[in-house]
Amino acid sequence: MGAKVAVIYYSATGNVHALAEAIAAGAADAGADVRLRRVPELAPDAAIDANPDWRAHVEATGHVEIATHEDLTWADAYAFGSPTRYGNVAAQLKQFIDTTGGLWLDGQLSNKAATAFTSAANAQGGNESTLLALYNTFYHWGTYIVPPGYTSPTVFAARGNPYGIAHPGSEGRPSEATLAAARHQGDRLATVAAQLLDVDTIVA
Repeated sequence: MGAKVAVIYYSATGNVHALAEAIAAGAADAGADVRLRRVPELAPDAAIDANPDWRAHVEATGHVEIATHEDLTWADAYAFGSPTRYGNVAAQLKQFIDTTGGLWLDGQLSNKAATAFTSAANAQGGNESTLLALYNTFYHWGTYIVPPGYTSPTVFAARGNPYGIAHPGSEGRPSEATLAAARHQGDRLATVAAQLLDVDTIVA
């Protein structure tokens, strides 16, 4: 049985969006039903307009649906993506996460698979701490964290981050090697989620 995967992200200039699309594609290739969702932009227009890449990305991704709580209750697995902000999660994604208390209290977020991805300005810009910050949320939700580890050569080719795919934005758009690793991460998430569903079916 294929899993239902929600890929939920925030992206300012497009790098995290590109990773999100690749993770969604990898999950779909593994037989998952996938929803790609963005969280709302919170920054004022003045800040967005000061960066042409930011404004261009906002205009180019208006067709991507906004994430809702229903996406979380629908899904069997989550992939959350955020740019790095001082080694932490961007306010836009954190704001969405902070609205999920009722779902958490009702146990509607537990026993699902989850993974994370990110992009910082440079290779040592807080990528791993941002991923770990997202995993802290998943611990509280009671999810099964599914990192890529070193389960594919694509991980090594994309700098070998076992916590989750991370892209240095200063290098421009994600390379094909990075996108391949992101697709593997999505495939792995969907595969593990489907295995969890099979176990639940057997136990039931």
